[in-house]
Amino acid sequence: MTFAVDVRRSLAGAWELDPVHSSIGFEVPYLSGTFKGQFRDAEAKLTVDDGKGTLDGIARVASVDVKDENLSAHLQSPDFFDAERHPELLFSAHDLDLDDETVSVSGTLSIKGVVRPADVTGTLTPPMVDAFGRERIGLVLTTTVDRREFGVDYRMPLPSGEQAIGDEVTVVAELYFIRGS
Repeated sequence: MTFAVDVRRSLAGAWELDPVHSSIGFEVPYLSGTFKGQFRDAEAKLTVDDGKGTLDGIARVASVDVKDENLSAHLQSPDFFDAERHPELLFSAHDLDLDDETVSVSGTLSIKGVVRPADVTGTLTPPMVDAFGRERIGLVLTTTVDRREFGVDYRMPLPSGEQAIGDEVTVVAELYFIRGS
């Protein structure tokens, strides 16, 4: 579905992240299921001009939450994200095509100081005004990366010789933006 021209033009401008309603999470195969976590402290800014957008985001490693304090601490260690030396994960995309409800873009993702291309897909919800008169949009983005390419290569071998943790990590960002003032 393509937005009407006036809707695309109505996206023009700066959009600030609504951190209360947004989330940045990850999923990785673990044993016989999926292990999930999220980063509770994040920032993002979306700027749109002529239907094209730029998106820059930061997730702070110290805010990683996996429902277990000890495991959250392990994820911040050099075995995984190395929060002390690399306190932030960064994403940047400077050619978001916002002509359609479906978003597809190539950006860059930085983890542990390693920058790699990241192909991202997702959806965009058109602008709407909330109960307090603020204009909002939603952007849900997904990408899958090989964690080893970013130096996150902690292994946990099982008695069978297989690894307990998969290498392919899916990152899901549900970003809700409020039009900047």
